[in-house]
Amino acid sequence: MRTAKKITGRQRQRINKLKRAFAYNLFYRQGTTPRTASLNDYYLAVSYAIRDRMQHLFVNSVEALLDKESRVVSYLSAEFLMGPHLHNNLVNLGLYDDVALAAEESGLDIKKLIDHEEEPGLGNGGLGRLAACYLDSLASLQIPAVGYGIRYEYGMFDQEIENGWQKEISDRWLHPGNPWEIKKPDQACDVGFGGVSEVYHDADGHRRVRWIPARVITGVPYDTPVPGYKVNNINLLRLWSAEAHSSFDFADFNTGDYYGAVEEKIKAETITKVLYPNDEQFLGKQLRLEQQYFFVSCSLQDMIRIHLFNNDNLDDFHGDFAIQLNDTHPAVAVPELMRLLMDVHGYGWDQAWSITRRSLYYTNHTLLPEAMEKWPLHLFGSLLPRHLEIIFEINHRFLDEVRIAWPGDVERVRRMSIIDESGPRFVRMANLACIGSKAINGVAALHTNLLRKHTLADFNAMYPGKIRNITNGVTPRRWIAVSNPRLTELLKEAIGEKWITDLRRLKQLEKLVDDSAFRQAWRKVKEENKRDVAAIARRRENLLIDPCAMFDVQVKRIHEYKRQHLNVLHIITLYNRLKAHPDAEIIPRIFVFGGKAAPGYFMAKRIIKLINSVAEVVNNDPDVRDRLKVFFVPNYNVKIGHIVYPMADLSEQISLAGMEASGTGNMKFSMNGALTIGTLDGANVEIREEVGADNFFLFGLTVEEGMELQDSGYSSMDYYRNNDELKEVVDLIASGHFSHGDGELFRPVVDSLLHDDRYMLLADYQDYIDCQQRVSEVFADKERWTRMSILNVARMGKFSSDRSISDYSQKIWSVQPFPVELEWQRIPEGGVLFNRARKKTTNP
Repeated sequence: MRTAKKITGRQRQRINKLKRAFAYNLFYRQGTTPRTASLNDYYLAVSYAIRDRMQHLFVNSVEALLDKESRVVSYLSAEFLMGPHLHNNLVNLGLYDDVALAAEESGLDIKKLIDHEEEPGLGNGGLGRLAACYLDSLASLQIPAVGYGIRYEYGMFDQEIENGWQKEISDRWLHPGNPWEIKKPDQACDVGFGGVSEVYHDADGHRRVRWIPARVITGVPYDTPVPGYKVNNINLLRLWSAEAHSSFDFADFNTGDYYGAVEEKIKAETITKVLYPNDEQFLGKQLRLEQQYFFVSCSLQDMIRIHLFNNDNLDDFHGDFAIQLNDTHPAVAVPELMRLLMDVHGYGWDQAWSITRRSLYYTNHTLLPEAMEKWPLHLFGSLLPRHLEIIFEINHRFLDEVRIAWPGDVERVRRMSIIDESGPRFVRMANLACIGSKAINGVAALHTNLLRKHTLADFNAMYPGKIRNITNGVTPRRWIAVSNPRLTELLKEAIGEKWITDLRRLKQLEKLVDDSAFRQAWRKVKEENKRDVAAIARRRENLLIDPCAMFDVQVKRIHEYKRQHLNVLHIITLYNRLKAHPDAEIIPRIFVFGGKAAPGYFMAKRIIKLINSVAEVVNNDPDVRDRLKVFFVPNYNVKIGHIVYPMADLSEQISLAGMEASGTGNMKFSMNGALTIGTLDGANVEIREEVGADNFFLFGLTVEEGMELQDSGYSSMDYYRNNDELKEVVDLIASGHFSHGDGELFRPVVDSLLHDDRYMLLADYQDYIDCQQRVSEVFADKERWTRMSILNVARMGKFSSDRSISDYSQKIWSVQPFPVELEWQRIPEGGVLFNRARKKTTNP
C-alpha cells in the first residue's frame, strides 16, 4: 500500500471523479465488469479517462489558434517513436499521484497498468525518437505544432533471438487497442499514383497542366494529442492510414470473383501496412516511395485546408506554416507543394516557387553517402509523372543559376544536379530538399561543419548561411522524470523541480559534488536501479547479475559504423587475459547490448550472432568466474530504454569519428549519470565540451586523422600483424572458438576487419583497449566515479530538446510561444467542467 500524505478535499474530489471515469469506461467502453475484466480492459479504461481530460485542452488550443496569430510548426517525419503514452501523459498533465491513488482505491496497480501498455513501434531508432522528443518540447514550450506521419498497421518488427540469431516478428501494436487516437474520416484526403499529365488552357487562356492518376487512394487521419508539461497547450500527432475509395466491388463479388471484390482495398491498405519494408527488391523500393508521397501529400493537403478555413487564397501560406522535413523521406514535399499550388490552386511558377521555398525547411541526418536517399528515375516517373516534370523544371532553372555563378564548371553542375546521370539515372532527394527549402540544418556542430565542408559543400557555396546548426536534444520529461523516478526525487529534493522545464538548472548540482551525504545518496539511486535490473533478469531469465559490477552498455541500431564489434573485440581481449591468468584482478563488468538490425542487412545480423555467441562462451567459462558477463537484450525499444539508461554506469559511443550525425542515446545516458567512453563523433564532441574533458573517456582517431589515414592507404592488416593481442582476438574468432568449431560462421566478420575495414576498427583498437583500462581504474575509485557522474548530469542542460526547439524557433522557423489560458465554466445539466480559451496578451 502507498504511504499517502493527507488528501485534501479538492484532491479527494479529483480522485473520486477519476474512479467514476474508470468504472464508466470499463462498463460502457469496454462492455465488461470488474468480475470479468482483463488487465487490458483496465488499462484501456484508465487510458480513456486520461485522454478525455486531454481532449478539452486540445479543443481549447485549437479554438485559440483560430485567431491565426501564430505560425504553426508542421513536423513531417516518416517515423515517430513516441514510446508508451500513459506514464508520460500522467507526468506531463500532473496527474500521476491522483491517478495512482484512484487506481489503488479501485483495486488496481498503476505500475502494472503502465507496464502493460503496448508500445507503438512507429520508428526505427534515433530519427523517430528525436521526432517524439521534439513534439514533447514543442507542446511544453507552448509552440503550436502538428506532427505528420504514417499510421503503420505493423510497426518496427519485434525482435526475438533464436539460437543467437535475430528473428523478426510482426509488431501487432494495434491489436490490444489504441485508446489515445481518434479517427477523423471527415478530414480524409485523396492521393493519386501513376497515370499521365496533360496540358490544357483555363478559362482565361492560361496554359495549365492537370495530373490524371491511374489510381487514387484515400488517406484517413488518426489524431493523438500530445500534452506539454503542466501547460494548457495540447499539440497534435496526425498519422495517416491508407484506405481504398471503395472497399468492396459488388459486381466482382456477384460474378464469383471474391478476390477481385476486395482487391482495391488490399492494394490501398498495403501502403500503410508496415514500417520500412525491405527495399532490396524493386517492389520494396516502390512501396517506400509510395509511403513517402502518400503521407506528404495528405499532410500538405491538410495544411492547405486549414489555411483556407480563414483565408481566401494561399498567398500567405508560408506565414501560417513552417514545414520541417525530418531527413529526406518527406523531400517529395517540394514538387508536391508546387503541384498543389500550380495545378490545383492556379498559381504561376514564380509565385508557387516563392511560397514553397519560404514554407519548407530541411534537416539532414547523415554523412554516409549510401544513406543519401535517391530514387531510380523510371520508378519515380512511373509513380509520380507530374512530379518528375516539376523536378525537371526546378533542376533546369537551378542549374542555369549554377552555370551563371560558376561559368564552365561542368563538374560542379553535375554534382549539384537533382538528377544523377553518372550511371543509371536517379532523383537525388537531398539535392531536391536543399534547393527547395528556406534553410538546411545539421544536428550537431561537428556534423554541420562536415556538411558545409564536404557533403553539401557545393550548396554551402551557392547559398552562404543557409546551412545552420541545431544540435539535437532529448526531453527530460521522458528520459529522467518518467524513466528514472529515483533520480528525479533526489534532484527535486536537492534543487527543486524547475529543472524539468529548464535543464540548465541542473548546474546547481555542482555545489553538491563535494557533499559526501549527497554522493552517497547518488550512488544509492544507481545501485537500486541496477538491483531492479538484476531482479528482472533473475525473475524472467533465471540469470544472476552482480549489481555491484560495472554495467557497460551499448544500445542502439546495429550497424557496422556504430562498431558494436569493436566492443566485442574488447570483451574477447579481457576474456583472453583471464584465460591466460585466471587469478588476475579485474573490475567485474556486465556488458549489455541491444538493438535491431535491418532485416536485409547481412553483416549487422552476423554481428548480433557474434555477440550472442561470445556471450554463450564467456558466460559459461569457469575461468571467468562471473567477472565478465555478456547479455544481448532482445527487442530494444523505448520501454526497455526506460530501464537501461537509469542503470548504466558506462555509455559506449564508439562510432568512427565523422560517421554519426549526432546521436541522442549519448545524451540520455549522461543525463542519467552514466559516464561516456567515446570518440570525437557527432554530439560526443559537444558533450565532452560541456561535461569537461576530465569527465569523459576519449579515444580514437579524429575526423581529420581518419581521412589522412585513408588517403595514405589504410591497411588494417598492418595493425593485425603488428599487435599480438589484437591478432590473438581476431584469430580466436576465426578459429571457431565462439561457433562450436565452425570456422566459417564468422568468416565474413573477420574478412571485413582484415580486408575491408572501412570503419577503421583495427586502427582504433589499441587506443580503445587502453581507454577501457582507464575506465576500470576510475570505477575502482567509487568517490571519484560518483563525482564524475554528478558533474555529467549537472552539465547536460544544453542537451534538452527544449533548447533544440528554442533554437529552431529563433534561428529557423521564426515562431513564438502561443500560451493558452483557460476560463472555467460549469455546465449545470451534466456537472461537467467546460473551458473557454483565450490567448494571453502577455508572455507567461
